[in-house]
Amino acid sequence: MLSIAWAPLYAHPLPAGHRFPMLKYELLPEQLLREGVVPPPAFFQPVPPPAADILRAHEAAYYHRLQQGQLTRAEERASGFPWSPQLIEREVTILGGTIECARRALRYGVALNVAGGTHHAFRDRGEGFCLLNDQAAAACYLLAHPELGVRRVLIVDLDVHQGNGTAAIFRHEPRVFTFSMHGARNYPHRKEQSDLDLALPDGTDDATYLRLLADTLPRLLDRHQPDFVFYLSGVDVLATDKLGHLSLTRTGCRRRDEYVLGLCHQHRLPVVVCMGGGYSPRIADILEAHANTFRVAAELWE
Repeated sequence: MLSIAWAPLYAHPLPAGHRFPMLKYELLPEQLLREGVVPPPAFFQPVPPPAADILRAHEAAYYHRLQQGQLTRAEERASGFPWSPQLIEREVTILGGTIECARRALRYGVALNVAGGTHHAFRDRGEGFCLLNDQAAAACYLLAHPELGVRRVLIVDLDVHQGNGTAAIFRHEPRVFTFSMHGARNYPHRKEQSDLDLALPDGTDDATYLRLLADTLPRLLDRHQPDFVFYLSGVDVLATDKLGHLSLTRTGCRRRDEYVLGLCHQHRLPVVVCMGGGYSPRIADILEAHANTFRVAAELWE
C-alpha cells in the first residue's frame, strides 16, 4: 500500500520569473491520479509536527528566527526564497510529511513525499531552496523513539547536488550513514563530507551512473546494515536539467529508481522517498521523471 504526503500549500506562490519550478507540486499529484498510478486514498495531508521534532535537527535560535522572519538579507538570498509566514508553514508541513511518511513506511514498507529532500538545510541555516532538513529531522525522529526499532539509518541522496546540510548534521552521528552521489562541479561550491561521496564528472551517462550505483549501494547495505532508508530521488540528474551537468536520460533515471527501490523491497527495508530537485526547462520533463518514481514504487509495493 502506497502512502503519499501532499498538501495544496506545497505549491507556494513565488515571484514571476523565479527559477524554482513550484508548479510541479500542483501538477504531479494530478498526473498520478489521472493515470491511475495511485488511488485517491493513497494521498494524506500532513500537518506541522511539534517543535521538538524539528529541534532534533535544527538549532532553536535558527528556528525561532525563521518563524519570526528575522533572517538577514544575505540569509534570505542564500535560501533562494522570499520569506513569508506562508512559506514557513509550507516548509514545516513538508517536514511533518516526511516524519509521517517514516511512520507509515514502518507499517507498509514504503511512503513518498511529493516534496521534501531539502538536503541543503544545515542545523543553523538554510541554503539552495532548503530551509528545514526534512529527511534529517525524520531520521532523528526514528532514532529518538527506540520503540520503533530503528537503530541505523541509511540516507541515499541521488540528487545532482551534494547533500551538504545532511552531511553536516550527521557528521558525528554513527547511527546515520550519509551517501551522496552528485555532480562534482555542481552546487554547492564548498562541499561537506558525507560518510560516502561519489562526485561524478560532467556528462556522466546512464551506463556509467548505473554501474557506479550498482557497485556501491549493495556494499553499503552490507556494511552499515540499516534498519531504514531515506531516498532522495532528485531528477536534476537529467541531461535536460539547466542546473545539472550530468547526462542521464529519463529511462536511465527510472532505472536508477528501480534499482534503489528494488533493493529496499528485496531486503524488506522500509524506505521513505522524497522528490528533491528538478530544473529542466520543460515542466513536462520534470513531471514525467518524478512520476516514474511513483510508478516504480507502485509496481513494487502494490
